[in-house]
Order: sequence, then structure tokens, then C-alpha cells
Amino acid sequence: MENSGIQPERLSRTEITDRQNRRLTEMLCRLVPANPFWTRKYAAAGVDVASIRGIDDLSRLPVTTKSEIVADHTAHAPYGSNLTFPIDRYSRLHQTSGTTGAPLRCLDTPESWDWFMECWAQIYRLVGLTPDDRCFFPFSFGPFIGFWAAFEGACRLGNLAIPGGGMSSQARLQMILTNEATVLGCTPTYAMRLAEVAAEEGIDLAGGSVRALIVAGEPGGGIPSIRDRIESAWGARVFDHWGMTEIGSLAVECESRPRELLMLEGECIAEIVDPQTLEPLPLGDEGELLITNLGRVGCPLIRYRTGDLVRAATSSTNTGLDLLRLDGGILGRADDMFTVRGNNVFPSSIEAVVREFDAVAEYRIELLTERAMQHVRLSVEPTPGCSQAEIDQLVGDIGNRIKDRLNFNAEVSIVESGSLPRFELKGRRFIRRQA
Repeated sequence: MENSGIQPERLSRTEITDRQNRRLTEMLCRLVPANPFWTRKYAAAGVDVASIRGIDDLSRLPVTTKSEIVADHTAHAPYGSNLTFPIDRYSRLHQTSGTTGAPLRCLDTPESWDWFMECWAQIYRLVGLTPDDRCFFPFSFGPFIGFWAAFEGACRLGNLAIPGGGMSSQARLQMILTNEATVLGCTPTYAMRLAEVAAEEGIDLAGGSVRALIVAGEPGGGIPSIRDRIESAWGARVFDHWGMTEIGSLAVECESRPRELLMLEGECIAEIVDPQTLEPLPLGDEGELLITNLGRVGCPLIRYRTGDLVRAATSSTNTGLDLLRLDGGILGRADDMFTVRGNNVFPSSIEAVVREFDAVAEYRIELLTERAMQHVRLSVEPTPGCSQAEIDQLVGDIGNRIKDRLNFNAEVSIVESGSLPRFELKGRRFIRRQA
């Protein structure tokens, strides 16, 4: 039975496990034989889903990769075969941003979308949203899921939800000011872009109405230098949030535990495994996050390899929450890691260094392969008004700090003001090239 009187994020550890066991077994019963993708997959693996009694049996199920889902969409265009119901049962379509490949189309039934809304209700409670908050969403409202669920979740809670699609950054800033928005939902990249435009327009964001920013889509919310820069510019608290179009919105910071993501374990099963062996890791070890979502029955993912590297927090907490905590949020992506002179490097590590310098307006990281060796070229756009002496100092300081912090030499160069692209959604600052 559901614990009707207890909010899912506040269940005890025992109650969380009971809920996960029940929802997992119920979902598997609904999938086989109704869902062609999972029926084929488990038959090929020789797994009888009726023998799966709960999370202790989860490792008997094979993992699922994005490449499998992409291949399935190609073979069964346009939506793939991971559909538990006839197509006329589905009412919403969203797709991935295509940052790491061709976009995936994801369909939701009204039931699955209601689950999405429940996830956002929990997220909003954890960040301390109040009935008086006015939420502004400056995203495109296109097929990329972006903050669609966040927008509708705020509406369902009764908060004023202000759409900011289809307008310039200047117009969006004016909407924030006019409507006295208190909560902003966007990517870390766009939070910094709006701050840049506000400075150009002479707008005092730090003295304005926005008290909180819920950021997602990039690792920036978990990178101290980027987070500090956003909080300083806006005079507001940053809350990092994590999710994926194909799995849902499943983690967020809470008010009392900054720089830790809380997994919504009442709505998913999270595993941290060795990326090579897929074996479970002890608490505190860094590994890859696998997710099984438990409410998106129309198009579920089970033991899905997210590619995100995380580490379970082991420190004690007095929050009264028994949810899994991820120390530092998302630490990097397994598929983004590269090696320079024997050092394993993530783009987010370079970004963390670059954003420590207030004189950097924008940047681009290029990974080049020269004579079978990898080399990093970093293009830096300084903020307007920097003198030549300051620019020369900036180049040397960034290069030295990368060398000291990450143990390799990067080629740092200055580009003209305004020459690097700006982004509304995910920033695409990391490029692999063959020299």
C-alpha cells in the first residue's frame, strides 16, 4: 500500500525499499508481454520477469544503453518499440537535445506525465518553493523537454508560471523585472548569459526579486566556480537539478544541503557501479549512475546507463531525509573523459578553472589529436573593457592554473569580444577535432 500520509521524499529507508520493490514488480508485470522492447530484451537474456521479486534481484536484469535505444528507434521509426500501450494512448512528445547524437523521441501517456508532475512536486518541496513564488522559465518551449515539466509542475501547484519563450534576453530580463519573478529555471549557461546582458543594460540583478535559480542540463550547478559566479551575479541561491529527457526529473539539492543532489528514490532505483565491470561499488566510491524509473510505465527505462559519474555521500545529515545523496552532484561524464599526457581529464574540470576568472566572458575547449597525442586548445573571450595588460595576464594565469590543477599544458589564446557563441539551453563549449 502507498503511505498516503507521507510525502514520498520523506519516507524512511525501509519504506523506500518497500515502495521500490512493489513498484518494480508491478511495472515488470505490465511490460511483459505488452511492451515489445522489454519483452524481446528479457527473452534474449533468458530472464523470467515473474521471478524478479524486488531490488535484490535487479542485478539479474541486463543493463540498458543509449545505443540500444537509438538502434531501436532506427529499426522501429519514428518512436521505437519501447511502448507499453497503443500509440493512441500517448498524449505528449518530447525529444532529447541531441548534444551527444541524434535526438531520441520520448512519448508519455497522461499517466506517465502525471508521474513527471509528482517528481516536480517533490523537487519544489525540497528547494522550498512557497505559494507566493513566481516562477520564470526562459526556454524555447520546443520539443526538447527543457523545463516543460518544471513549468507545468509549478502550474499544478498553483504558482504563477511565466513563460519566457520566443523573446530576446533583454525582453526576458524585462519580464523578470515587471512580474517580480522570484524563481528562475534555466541552464547554468543561460543564467550567466542573462547576467552578462543585465550588466550591459545596467540592470542590478543582485538587488532584484529573484531569490533562487533551479539549474539543469549541464554540470555547471555542481561546479563551485560556476555556481559562485551565478549566485554572485543574481544575489540568489542556486539549486542544482538532474534528470534526462528519456528517464525523467529525478534529483535536486535541498535547502539545507548545498552541493549534494538528493535522488528521488520513491520514484526510481539508483545504482552506482564500476563503469567497466558494472559491479556495484561501496558507498563513497566514484562510479557510473544506473537508473530505473518507476512511474513512466508507458515508456520506461530499466537499469539505464546514464554515463554520469557520481559518488554517494557518506557524511551524516540532520535533514530528516533518508534519500541517497550524491556528493558534489554530477562529477563528469564517462564518455567525455580524455587523456592528456597520462592525465584523465573531464571538460568540466577545465570549465571549473576557467570560471574562477571574472574577466572571462565566454570560452571554448577544443581537443585535438596531433601525431596520435591529444592536445587542448582553449579560446577565451575576455569581458569588455579589459586592457591589453590584463588580457596578457589572463592568458598566463589560466595556463598556469590548468597546469597546477590538472597537470598538463593547454594552449590558451584570446579571441575577439562577441566572437564566441552564446547559448540559451545547453552550452556546447567542448569540441573534439582531428588536427
